[in-house]
Amino acid sequence: MLVPVLIPLVVAGCTGKDGKINLPGRADTTGAADAATKLAAALSAKDLSTIAFSGGAIGAADHFKSLIEPLGSAKLTAKVSGDPTVKGDQSSSTIAMSWQLPGAVKPWTYDVTAKFAKSGKTWEPVWASSLVEPDLTDRSGLELTHTQADRGDILGDDGKPLVTLRIVERVGIDKTRVSATQATKSAAELADLLDINSKNYVSLVKASGAKAFVPAIVFRKDDPQIPAKSKIAKIKGAAMLEGHQMLGPSKDFAAPILGTVGEATKEIIDKSKGTIAAGDQVGLSGLELRYDKQLSGTPDISVSIEPASTASSSSSSSSAPSASASPSPSAGSSASPSAAPTKVLFHQKAVAGKDLKISLDPQLQSTAEDILSASGPASALVAIKPSTGQVVAAAVNDQADGQDLATYGQYPPGSTFKIIDSLALIRKGVKPDDTMACPATTTVDGRKFKNDLDYPSSAVGDISFRTAFANSCNTAFIGQREKVDSDDLNAAGASLGFGTDYDVGFPAYFGSIPKPASQTERAAEMIGQGKVLGSPLSMATVAASVQAGHTVIPSLVEGGPTVKSKGAPLTSSEAAQLRSLMHSVVTEGTGSGLQSLQPPTVIAKTGTAEYGTDTPPKTHAWMVGARGDLAVAVFVNDGDTGAGTAGPLLKKFLLQG
Repeated sequence: MLVPVLIPLVVAGCTGKDGKINLPGRADTTGAADAATKLAAALSAKDLSTIAFSGGAIGAADHFKSLIEPLGSAKLTAKVSGDPTVKGDQSSSTIAMSWQLPGAVKPWTYDVTAKFAKSGKTWEPVWASSLVEPDLTDRSGLELTHTQADRGDILGDDGKPLVTLRIVERVGIDKTRVSATQATKSAAELADLLDINSKNYVSLVKASGAKAFVPAIVFRKDDPQIPAKSKIAKIKGAAMLEGHQMLGPSKDFAAPILGTVGEATKEIIDKSKGTIAAGDQVGLSGLELRYDKQLSGTPDISVSIEPASTASSSSSSSSAPSASASPSPSAGSSASPSAAPTKVLFHQKAVAGKDLKISLDPQLQSTAEDILSASGPASALVAIKPSTGQVVAAAVNDQADGQDLATYGQYPPGSTFKIIDSLALIRKGVKPDDTMACPATTTVDGRKFKNDLDYPSSAVGDISFRTAFANSCNTAFIGQREKVDSDDLNAAGASLGFGTDYDVGFPAYFGSIPKPASQTERAAEMIGQGKVLGSPLSMATVAASVQAGHTVIPSLVEGGPTVKSKGAPLTSSEAAQLRSLMHSVVTEGTGSGLQSLQPPTVIAKTGTAEYGTDTPPKTHAWMVGARGDLAVAVFVNDGDTGAGTAGPLLKKFLLQG
């Protein structure tokens, strides 16, 4: 009987990366898949310079760049989809293309078929325009149009626009009308005429494109400072063009709060991660920046295929980078009569931005700004409705240099802080008619503290808590520091809306009461100096909370964040005692200048805070008050006293408000 002998069959072959054995004559799927993955990675990088194309195709990488150039900064993600199809030395793979176009809500997606040819052991892609988009040919190109939607307005409390499109005049150099050399010379002449920085403007004109209109300054249509057209005409290449821009009622109207709208900077574009295109008008500061997404809406975006003659000469109608396609190899000649018409590949319809309504009262805001315009130093005024917490005015003057001192300024609040001291003392059982010592001076760890120069001598000695508060006796409040500590003050502040951060939907500084590092800092803390800081908004909030009888959290934006107080609620007794003390300021103390505003009852507190290293030191002047459903804080950066400097401004506002 014969016993069969098993002889092993030895087959020559190699193992692919996926573990599969590629036998002689069997399709090289692993190599084809690797080549497709490498191509997809290069497409995602928008750089095909590292790819060797079949047949040594010359200029494929450059042609690819010219085809995608109209898409600007759009981000491409290319991924191989499925396994390759291999037939001998030819293969094909499906690559899923996903473009994130600036401003597009959804990506533009489609598949392309990448073909490969094997050269020796290497798979090389075959170049074709259809590798960018299936319908592209060598006689067509892409075109992108990006048109911003109508921007939403910012509305006042009456529902009427505060910030809206307004007619403007743009004065600048039109480089299409003059040579580059003349444009530079004219830029310097125009800068001198407009009294702007000549060096900066000349540099801007030099850096701009050969066909650009380069604005030097933008005027409102009715601005009295607009130069005469005859003067502009004398400068070669200078022009005045009418346009529209999102602007407030006037140049200064609530400017730090409302913010500005302008062309997106490179930093903004990069930070947007593809949602903002070059040339887009965006919010640059204030509420325009915070609520830019809501106000901007979504742009109208189209990607289309254009015949070569059109693609090489047309330009986008948008504010995006040039949407004309770079010439393909045959773009220099006229398109064939049979060239395909425009084909839209992607379209996003514009959705207009939504209006933003805020609580500013146009009349009160204008009144506040008019009153502050007479104040020489940087000044701010904030007015709040105690019943609702709505901010109805937040004004600064020109000397504030565009800074938001009203809601975000940070300064020692001086004796207006004694309202917080008083709540802390009341919670320790001190009554308005209790007696406390008010010496002319008091020394703490070697530092002498005294009262203001105009402090009445009749109110020195053993006086009531009410008298000490009404006349703002510094030494009396410093003398009470053993009864209340920094924690007590922070708790009292929180009950009055001070010292606790809230996101209220707009820039807001609520003040801070840091732990004192020494006894002198502890003494200074009791009179609102040292490390204690507040803003006009925070002090108006304190006055509003006293007037309302509960913690008021200021609001400005309709539909803004819902905020709950973090402080212990005021009791009716606490609120009544605080109102009584603040009314005494008007009837018998430093706020007597407000007596004529009654009725209704007026409550107030003055404050002065020393700062700087001058001798004598400079002082911030404060005054807060409330009358009816209006609580107000006035701050003057450099003043004599709260009563003498800030008081008259507050009085004028309450009279007209």
